[in-house]
Amino acid sequence: MQLTIIGTGYVGLVTGTCFAETGNDVVCVDINEDKIKNLKAGKSPIYEPGLDVLLERNIKDKRLTFTTSLTEGIKKAQIIFLALPTPPGKDGAADLQFVLRVADQLGDIIDRYTVIVNKSTVPVGTAEKVTAVLAKKLDRNLFDVVSNPEFLREGVAVEDFLKPDRVVLGTSSERAKKLMEELYQPFLRQGNPLYFMDERSSEMTKYAANAYLAMRISFMNEMANLCEKAGANVDWVRAGIGSDSRIGKRFLFPGVGYGGSCFPKDVQALAQTAREMDYDFQIVNTVMKVNDHQKTILGRKIKEYFGSDLSGRTFAIWGLAFKPETDDIREAPALELINDLLEAGAQIRAFDPEAMVNVKGIFGDKLYYAKDQYDTIEGCDALIIVTEWSEFRNPNFDRIGELLSHPAIFDGRNLYTLEKMEQTGFYYESMGRKIVHAQVRETLPVPTDTIIRERGHLD
Repeated sequence: MQLTIIGTGYVGLVTGTCFAETGNDVVCVDINEDKIKNLKAGKSPIYEPGLDVLLERNIKDKRLTFTTSLTEGIKKAQIIFLALPTPPGKDGAADLQFVLRVADQLGDIIDRYTVIVNKSTVPVGTAEKVTAVLAKKLDRNLFDVVSNPEFLREGVAVEDFLKPDRVVLGTSSERAKKLMEELYQPFLRQGNPLYFMDERSSEMTKYAANAYLAMRISFMNEMANLCEKAGANVDWVRAGIGSDSRIGKRFLFPGVGYGGSCFPKDVQALAQTAREMDYDFQIVNTVMKVNDHQKTILGRKIKEYFGSDLSGRTFAIWGLAFKPETDDIREAPALELINDLLEAGAQIRAFDPEAMVNVKGIFGDKLYYAKDQYDTIEGCDALIIVTEWSEFRNPNFDRIGELLSHPAIFDGRNLYTLEKMEQTGFYYESMGRKIVHAQVRETLPVPTDTIIRERGHLD
């Protein structure tokens, strides 16, 4: 098929490249000239495992091309995907200006039947708005608008696209339905379902999925906080409830809050949609409050240990991206933690395998950007783990102990077992589990007497 993808961000680039991988001729359109120049040379603007290989192969085989010209880009298109930004506005609602602007431009160019697909995450009713914009300039027989939400997870997006759990398509047109079914057939050979539904239900499905997953994460974060107060171990609680087939094991890991491009934006947008319809969506509103609070927890633990004035303290941070296997720092918990520590007077040494360039774009020279994970911790008062990259899971604890000025680790992702940490001799504080106290008293930092008595750090 002849496909056009408008927008070469995270969703657009993965979508276009994966469709090209199954033999389609794909043109990707973007107004950013530098990005298009780099893409023509096979350089991806994002880090996503496996994407660079597919990008290079399909460019070489001429199934994937790039242009800044909308007219040129849609010249042969049977199906046009809109993969455009829908950032949250001041009220939390998704901003549709880019989607509607391109729809208006397409109305001036399309001259034969074309399916227009909303691939961006958009509020309920967007397909109708795009239809209305196009209908001002085009005969209604020349186009159909389809809602096709994406369910890609950053870090495994290529795999998710090539082997989807499901494909959701919202359309009331039999003509569009046949084209879309043909397009997606190669991805459904293992029997994964394709769901056809009305456009509004399709749009709502995307928001419902992300809000529900965000709710599971927030629930477990709340459980972790309660476990600490009750003397329970959240690891065992998670295993106990995750084995229930009605609940399942996924998205039950406690941590420092969710981030990224999807959950924060989509939960906000769903809440705003509810407000516009005069409905008080209490669970969704609470999820946002819980997540905002959870992002402060690790900073509070550090201040309870060292005191609120962190002047003269230096901390090592492992992990800056909102999750592993991505360079995405949008709404990343690490950013809020860094701001908190800097405001308290601390110095920061940071390391992330992929996200440091993006973080430097925000903090500039306020941080020391380490060349590797061990360079990060040299001379620091404590190691703080924020993102669960695989290379952080089995570090050399002897080397960490030699490099740190104090044997203290604050783990926001529960990477290590309590049994392991009891053997290492570190002071170790994680999420929803008991504190492991350092075995070498004289190397501990000296907090105030009040903090010592309240937290029980010293025998």
